Amino acid sequence: MTETTRRDEIAAGLARVEAQIAEACRAAGRHREELTLIAVSKTYPASDVRFLAELGITDVGENRDQEAAAKARECAGLGLRWHFVGQLQTNKVRSVAGYADVVHSVDRPRLVTALSREALAAGRPVTCLVQVALDGDPARGGARPEEVEALADAVAGAEGLELGGVMAVAPLGEEAGGAFARLREISRSVRKTHPGAGVISAGMSGDMSQAIANGATHLRVGTALLGRRKPFVR
Repeated sequence: MTETTRRDEIAAGLARVEAQIAEACRAAGRHREELTLIAVSKTYPASDVRFLAELGITDVGENRDQEAAAKARECAGLGLRWHFVGQLQTNKVRSVAGYADVVHSVDRPRLVTALSREALAAGRPVTCLVQVALDGDPARGGARPEEVEALADAVAGAEGLELGGVMAVAPLGEEAGGAFARLREISRSVRKTHPGAGVISAGMSGDMSQAIANGATHLRVGTALLGRRKPFVR
């Protein structure tokens, strides 16, 4: 595939995603400007990220540190905001704090402590979202709903970190709209104590519309933009 063909393919995917977002915003009585589209580029090369930047994308998400760190280096200078959206092991925190502007998967106090330490060492603030396990099962990542407010307090009180809000993935086998409605209520509870923590990161390629209908501010979209995943080759 030529570079021109691939750029056209990505441009077409972006146009389809933007049309879907626009329709969902109309249905929900919301404005497009309320939403941030995060292009999740996992398994795709840095050249795709450069095409996305050329097409106006400013926010890019990754879920594996090894891949994300390399792409962030290759794409330095593009003015991109990098989002780490995968489960984060504490032994990867030092690397992630070096390039990630936002970490979406903060789900335990130990991670807050590690992120605070490494953000201070790196000399750059890191915005953190508390990941919520909407099915109450933290095995797939996320804090139980009853743990979220204490975790939000911990992030807000940690040096080098900024509390951005909450994030969740719709549980498998559950209607996404209902799950995202619960996330919106959790967000409201957090904002009673932390009014500035207004981010609701919810919605992926298959459930963007339901997320928008339930107050999402950030969408994490990969497949609909870039196509079906293939093994990553650098």
